[in-house]
Amino acid sequence: MRKRKTFVRTPVPRATVLPVKRLGVLAAAVAAAAALALLGSGRAPAQELQANCSLFTGKTPLWLDFADGSVPFWNLFARPGVTALASNLIYPPKLRAGGAQTAYFDLYLNRRVGTTSAPADPSTIVDKANKFYEYAAQAMDCTNPVIAENELFGSWLAVPWSATNAQYRANVLLFLQTLRQRGAQPWLLVNAKPYTDGTAGDWWRQVADVAGIVREVYFPAPLIYRQGPIRGSRTLRQAFRNGILDFTKIGLPVSKLGVFLGFQTTKGSGGREGLGAQPWFRTVKWQALAAGYVAREMKFSSVWSWGWAQWKTTPGEMDPAKSKAACVYLWTRSPNLCNGPHAAGKGFVASRTEGQLILAPGLRCQIGRGTVRWSSINPLLKLTGDPELAFSNAFARAVEQKAAPVTSSDILAAERSIVSARFGGSRGAYVNAIAEAHSSLFVARGVIGDELRHARIESGFRVAAPSTRAIADYHDTYGDLNARLVQAKAGMQWLGGKRSGYALASTAPPQLMNVASGRWSTVWSPLGPVHVRPLGPPQPLATLPLANVRTAIRTALMAQAREDRFPTWLMSAQMTALSEAICWRDQMPELSEVDLTNYLPFLAVTG
Repeated sequence: MRKRKTFVRTPVPRATVLPVKRLGVLAAAVAAAAALALLGSGRAPAQELQANCSLFTGKTPLWLDFADGSVPFWNLFARPGVTALASNLIYPPKLRAGGAQTAYFDLYLNRRVGTTSAPADPSTIVDKANKFYEYAAQAMDCTNPVIAENELFGSWLAVPWSATNAQYRANVLLFLQTLRQRGAQPWLLVNAKPYTDGTAGDWWRQVADVAGIVREVYFPAPLIYRQGPIRGSRTLRQAFRNGILDFTKIGLPVSKLGVFLGFQTTKGSGGREGLGAQPWFRTVKWQALAAGYVAREMKFSSVWSWGWAQWKTTPGEMDPAKSKAACVYLWTRSPNLCNGPHAAGKGFVASRTEGQLILAPGLRCQIGRGTVRWSSINPLLKLTGDPELAFSNAFARAVEQKAAPVTSSDILAAERSIVSARFGGSRGAYVNAIAEAHSSLFVARGVIGDELRHARIESGFRVAAPSTRAIADYHDTYGDLNARLVQAKAGMQWLGGKRSGYALASTAPPQLMNVASGRWSTVWSPLGPVHVRPLGPPQPLATLPLANVRTAIRTALMAQAREDRFPTWLMSAQMTALSEAICWRDQMPELSEVDLTNYLPFLAVTG
């Protein structure tokens, strides 16, 4: 058995322990008394302790994994490149002998400081902290051990705190201050969203002065697996970000923050939750990838894991698949640490990029095979002045393009029709109108493309026929609308599927009201060129008998019903697209219909 190192009594350097700000006379008095106790009662470990506990010096994040004797496969973590969390004097030396670095995991913070309803006697805190420090330093073989304190109770409690909770918080702070004064590097585990307003925020900032904070962020694996690699990974990343933002919003530096992942298997604890082995291994991989990505993005210090233990007193944790999951977790971080695919076995998806936020240069989003480019958003921003509106339109455009592809030739043909129908064929007038709207030809053509896609998508909607009363009301209300008797070489939707009849200006191709009567002409429409022969001049609808224009009105009302259905279709299509969308920093668009003809009304087309 390895000989236990001895300690010698040496004076502790003079300490300044910060009292809890504005948390009451009791907390301040306790902190002050404890500061005095520190001055004369300290013990420091002998200088022969040799392990390196300066763990937070390399690139972020540092990965730390629970691996004490309750983990039957602890030797899986006993290797270079791993920082293992362990307690007692037995397993830390074994882990270090295998090449791992070690940090102390204190499972019993409540035994030292009490609870929110039954805080420990404040006069005992300093002595407990000193004794615990000496033991942890011996276990870690260093004078500056990293110590994880499991865990803070009642992090969500709002101020003003009860007298017992105020004392409990003062005890926790004093315990951490004492450990830090002795040279330790304490980290406080937090298992729920913290309350940080007012004086509670002061308490958290004082904790961060002497300790790190690790936010526990656990997930039920079945939920993540059902969401799939893209959406599930997004859920994980967003939760990790939120866990860190809870603290950075009150000024805590990211260097003092980490996240804690849980791979426990007892049902109801937010881990495996009965998920099959292969799906679980896959979600373990996604969690490691997501935590690593967000740590690099936000530059917070560390990612911690636990749940690997198998306690006989907790039957739900006796899971033979844990060792394989742990290997997958290590492999995901670095293939050199373990052969995850081999451990997981046949059927494991060995990709370390599936569902990950990997975008080619210039892309804002990848939606399956479709894309949203930054260059497509920026011009829209100039038009709308609203970045969210511009992004929403660009995202919707990508979704619509998948459903109804529009080519540049289609757009140019539509543009020529608009110039002819609305600007008398004057391209100069058209360009001037665009300039007066503070836009560009590029944006205008994008809007025309939107209009074409809308018309083509709407043409496929099935809608109910309007009532007789609705047709009569339309005739009475829109009497000034032009109608024209025409003949076409094929059945047209705007003719009610027929080859001849009255066409209304609201639904017919834009040029139809302008072409000469009595001869065949080819005019543009959103659904393609059509061959028509007007049989008479345009006439106001009110001058025509209702019986003659009933079909035309019926067609117009059904076209309006199709248009009314478009927002619902678009919302559904965008929701579907979100499940496969990978967007910059997981910032997704607001799902809505953005009609840019509100800014450029002369670009509206009819079907």
